[in-house]
Amino acid sequence: QVQLVESGGGLVQAGGSLILSCAASGRTINRETMAWFRQAPGKGREFVSVLRWSEGITFIPHYADAVKGRFIISRDSAKDMVYLQMNRLKPEETAKYYCAAVLGDPGINYHKDYVYDYWGQGTQVTVSS
Repeated sequence: QVQLVESGGGLVQAGGSLILSCAASGRTINRETMAWFRQAPGKGREFVSVLRWSEGITFIPHYADAVKGRFIISRDSAKDMVYLQMNRLKPEETAKYYCAAVLGDPGINYHKDYVYDYWGQGTQVTVSS
């Protein structure tokens, strides 16, 4: 079992930055693929970014097209932490942001929420215009 707790959300003006954190506990996440999703009111859960575990290569980052060049995902394996640096935020990115984990490599479906076994409770990000 892996427990995930997100933090770092808040209110920010458009164009601003935030860093979200995801703390994992229960077992080490050295072989876990770790992802960030978000869900705006009235909408479905949307893939944001992932650090995909890959045998022999460590972790491969992927980003949704909407956030490429602005968001950076990273991890501190020693601390079992995953981060999402979000830059140049837009009002339409107001959402609850969730950290998710699955053991191993989910393959080409890394952007699908159903492949993830563990989820945090989310942290709210509000971007004002």
